[in-house]
Amino acid sequence: MESITGIEIYPLISLLIFFIFFVALFYWVITAKKEYITKVSNIPLDNQNDFTS
Repeated sequence: MESITGIEIYPLISLLIFFIFFVALFYWVITAKKEYITKVSNIPLDNQNDFTS
């Protein structure tokens, strides 16, 4: 790997992508409306959409 020129930038880019993704996710969680979180969290418990045979 040391013989490849310019390879030292790839770990930095990977770390940057990882950091930006989780900062954006954290921001979305903090700013999400409580009504939306409650609605989405109740979806698995909602029996109105179940298909019975």
